[in-house]
Amino acid sequence: MPSLTEDLVALLHRPIARADRERAALHLLDWIGCAVAGAASETGGVFRAHAARQPAGAARIIGGGMARARDAAFANGAFGNVLEMDDVHREAILHPGPVIAPTALALATERGADGVALLDAILRGYEAEIRIGRAMGPAHYRQFHPTASCGPFGAAAAAASLLGLDDSATVWALGNAGTQAGGVWQCRSEPVMTKQLHTARAAVMGLEAALLAADGLTGPREILEGAFGVFAGLAPDARPHRVLAEPDAPWMVHATSFKPWPACRHCHASIDAALELHGIPLRDIAAVEVASYGDAIAFCDRVTPESVVQSKFSLQHAVAVALRDGPPPLAAFTPAGYQDAELAALRARVTLRQDQALHDAYPLRYGAAVTVTLADGRKRQAIVQDALGDPENPLPQARILDKARMLMASVGVPAARIEAIIAATLALPDGAPAAALDTLLP
Repeated sequence: MPSLTEDLVALLHRPIARADRERAALHLLDWIGCAVAGAASETGGVFRAHAARQPAGAARIIGGGMARARDAAFANGAFGNVLEMDDVHREAILHPGPVIAPTALALATERGADGVALLDAILRGYEAEIRIGRAMGPAHYRQFHPTASCGPFGAAAAAASLLGLDDSATVWALGNAGTQAGGVWQCRSEPVMTKQLHTARAAVMGLEAALLAADGLTGPREILEGAFGVFAGLAPDARPHRVLAEPDAPWMVHATSFKPWPACRHCHASIDAALELHGIPLRDIAAVEVASYGDAIAFCDRVTPESVVQSKFSLQHAVAVALRDGPPPLAAFTPAGYQDAELAALRARVTLRQDQALHDAYPLRYGAAVTVTLADGRKRQAIVQDALGDPENPLPQARILDKARMLMASVGVPAARIEAIIAATLALPDGAPAAALDTLLP
């Protein structure tokens, strides 16, 4: 009887259409924008310094230098998550882009692959990571970062695709990627840089598992459902049927959301609702209530954020910014933003509440309601069932491109180079070389 991993590998052979590759190219570009900006951050500087000590190679390290695919995947894998603007799959509650995109681009460049092979690898990586993530269950998310635990599967599937591994070797790659799965959540409780180490390690663990499988290293075929497998060890309420559910559904990349705002995704529906109420004079706001699902409150209840990371995981801060300033810019989540006295005073008037209907709809829908009580007792409310960027509330392609432009421009990338990067990415479905894009990265 085939294992879950064997059946999953079989699903990766589904037909791929041009529209699928075009969607994958948009997610690759979205990651590039996030990673270019993230590389210029303090956290990015740590990983760039580490990368500078590694041997030279054919793949680009964003922010400077060339490296082997393994080291490029590790460094670039850290950058894409820094700003909390990386793509996300709702049900799996993970970010595939910062793990799969750097892995696939580095290996494709090193191996001389064309754009079609690169995008097909990204599609297969998203498919594996998301399908396994859907199956992990709520108890897993309480203790583990799913991008860290499921990311190695996605990176391994992408690398296996580029390496041309047969089904048996791909199963070995996924098995040995899964045996390394981890990523406990303590980092979310402290103002540290560990979350970026999670994405970096997930990328390189999957890549190395595939490279070793190509050399004949076998791996467990029942890594998911086995008595000592991932579900038994990390996911006490796992839903194994979700791995293979909807086998004829569009590629999972189409169900992956883009993030327009530089904050944790659990804040986005609340931001969207607050934006509908933007324009109320602050002097007229007596109180603000944010109602959402349980995880949004569990992850993002911070009245007084004390770091950039904490500000991005603060519903109170995100809503205060949207109410006062409108669409939240990057600067709102810098020290100048979260230390702003007027925003701090508004945050103090924000209370959080779990709404049962919104909670019951989660994680298939990320919703929120924001209610502003005015000084004269009147109330104004906005309800958002699906955050901007979700499949039901999609971000138009023009805004995806503009987001990438904004992120790269924010760290000083010249406009001409930005446009060249966008053009090279959008040319990948026509078979343009992966290296032609990689060499353009700043």
